Amino acid sequence: MKLWQPAGTVYGCLLNFQREWDLWAPRMVQDPHKAAPKAPVLYVKSANTFNPGPHLLLQDGVKEVEIGATLGLVMGAQGDPEQLVLLNDWSQAHASYYRPPVKFRCRDGYLGCGSPPVSWTGQDMGAVRITVQVNGQRVQTVDLSTLVRPVNQLLDEVAEFMTLQAGDVLMLGTDVLDSGQRPRVRAGDTVCLSAPGFATWIQSVQGEAP
Repeated sequence: MKLWQPAGTVYGCLLNFQREWDLWAPRMVQDPHKAAPKAPVLYVKSANTFNPGPHLLLQDGVKEVEIGATLGLVMGAQGDPEQLVLLNDWSQAHASYYRPPVKFRCRDGYLGCGSPPVSWTGQDMGAVRITVQVNGQRVQTVDLSTLVRPVNQLLDEVAEFMTLQAGDVLMLGTDVLDSGQRPRVRAGDTVCLSAPGFATWIQSVQGEAP
């Protein structure tokens, strides 16, 4: 299998699954924002995060990471979606999703991106389910029918304040478990993401050398 990685900028979207939105809704009216977000809340996954290899290496004393199974929209020449790609948006756990610190989301290798894209044409995004397995056991099913902003709405609202270029990737967001947390793994664990029509993507987590 030929490994793929982004040719442009990768953008993530926060609070785009209904379960997480509902869990955070009571806090959205508190300081400092005092209201729910009126537009998509985006962040950037910098090029140092792109990791099409078989391993995620934990560094700088990090012991545990969150799995962020998602799909990315890969933009074509006209800035419209041309392909879809299965991604793992790795992150360290952190308290705020409004202003996610770069050091938690943009560490080296924190975007698992080797699975080859598939054509955007004819895809029923609401029917897609991503299965997340850790060491062979299913720990999460990501249901894209529960997006707060479905794909076309998300694209329209993002286009109101920025232009996506050919090769850019817009991730649809990552869901949480009923506990409000994302699945977490440590050194020695193996994570497998699968969805119908996509090549399965597997990465193992490695700790720092002693």
